[in-house]
Amino acid sequence: MLAESCQLICGIDEAGRGPLIGNVVAGAVVLDDKKPIFGLQDSKKLSATRRNQLYELIIQNSLAWGVGQASPAEIDRLNILQATMLAMQRAVEALRLKPTLVYVDGNRLPILDVRAEAIVKGDEKVQEISAASILAKVYRDSMCEEMHRQFPDYGFNAHKGYGTAIHLKALQTFGATPFHRKTFAPVTQAIVAFQKS
Repeated sequence: MLAESCQLICGIDEAGRGPLIGNVVAGAVVLDDKKPIFGLQDSKKLSATRRNQLYELIIQNSLAWGVGQASPAEIDRLNILQATMLAMQRAVEALRLKPTLVYVDGNRLPILDVRAEAIVKGDEKVQEISAASILAKVYRDSMCEEMHRQFPDYGFNAHKGYGTAIHLKALQTFGATPFHRKTFAPVTQAIVAFQKS
């Protein structure tokens, strides 16, 4: 049995399961014990400014980090759960070092060729998962900013693709963009309504 200190522990978390647009993004991070990053916690509990600061520290100070994604087309084909698992697999594959143990936020595991454990509320309990949650969230938020530049009428920069009143009204007024997940009920309904109008 490897001593805990000899293990390369990777944390995985995702961002973007709930929104109606864009890729689901997974982050994978192997922290460096010699370069501790202070203030890591669930990305949702951090301000955008603090998340961005920690994101830079994670990129600079981790032993390895990776981002994996699944597109709206893959989400529509596979369903959001399977697409999330695929994004997590891709995040691990993107690491420059192969971990010996992977901790995944939640209660399900992607198919990996390394030992893995699912941890409910892992982003609050495990530093590596907290780092992965920040990596995934900041990465995805920057994608939302880009989608907003292409389609400013929808307000993607503000709501990040969640089904807010402003977003749903824009969907009904302008129809779906190429970034929308067409199998998500509010998008499906808006497409049908838009075609009838």
